[in-house]
Amino acid sequence: MSINDEKYKAWSAQRKAHLEGLTAALLFPKIRAGDRGALASAITLIESEQAKHRKEAYTLLNMCLPHSGAAWRIGITGVPGVGKSTFIEQIGKKLIEGGRRLAVMAIDPSSSVTGGSIMGDKTRMETLSMQQEVFIRPTPTGKTLGGVAEHTREAIILCEAAGYDVVLVETVGVGQSETLVHGMVDFFLLLMLSGAGDELQGIKRGIMEMADGILITKADQGNEGQAKQAKLTYQNALHLFSSPTEGWTPAVECVSSTEGLGMHVPIEWWGKYFEEGRSGNLKARRKKQELLYFEQRIQQKLAEYLLSEKRIAALYKTWRNQIIAGTCSPQEAAKNLFEQILHYRGEI
Repeated sequence: MSINDEKYKAWSAQRKAHLEGLTAALLFPKIRAGDRGALASAITLIESEQAKHRKEAYTLLNMCLPHSGAAWRIGITGVPGVGKSTFIEQIGKKLIEGGRRLAVMAIDPSSSVTGGSIMGDKTRMETLSMQQEVFIRPTPTGKTLGGVAEHTREAIILCEAAGYDVVLVETVGVGQSETLVHGMVDFFLLLMLSGAGDELQGIKRGIMEMADGILITKADQGNEGQAKQAKLTYQNALHLFSSPTEGWTPAVECVSSTEGLGMHVPIEWWGKYFEEGRSGNLKARRKKQELLYFEQRIQQKLAEYLLSEKRIAALYKTWRNQIIAGTCSPQEAAKNLFEQILHYRGEI
């Protein structure tokens, strides 16, 4: 057995032992009392794929749901190196000073050995993580992002039930995770660098279209000119897109997290955004997100159920191989597979 195998076995055993005895009845009152340890254990519970743990997790979520929904749900994204962690640390301090309680859900690349987070958010946000008003939790991506979408949504509900009134969801960078996070937050903040050559190079149109606000980071002393030029570039670019949120016009500003400059700007944006959201736009957006997620989960669960049947899994493999071989089109293969499934299930 390799060292990595031994580490994985030890990690799995430790995780399993931690989950034993955790119940919704035990965790719920502690979560409502703001116990960070209980909240961390609850999120570990909802991340488990074991049937008995999922049953307790669903019970706990149903208990917490009536106490959720009041927080600011904010997604923060940007290319690696843009300074997301430094920004979150500084903006977190400002939020705490304003009397708010902050939860940070950081979607991290996963270790192939343990499935755990590689980036180590509590290390990257050392000062912020020591504050009693703050809860930081990395969400490892694992092999797919599908689990991230499910578990992060559930973790948000638990954090809100624990009394956190601002939930920041930090993503790994520009990619598929951005689309998933956009579908679970109210305000989507894009952080951009200045002075990196062509300001729009490598920025996908879809990311720009999703942004409710853009901050040019690292506008430190000596870099103000480049930051202002980048601001103008992005302001012009935003005019080409329609606003992702009805009644809201995305804005662009410059900030310096290391020097603490402009940290009031996003908080002012959020204050105005969520104040206006009370008119019903925010509720409508969340309901739309929930219904879309419901449809996605149905498709995922149906696929999991069908492929759990050995005979159906074999049929799926057969048609998949025919597509690879070029002997059947995807449309025809899907149609034939569906007909075979119905016949196998006795529907026709």
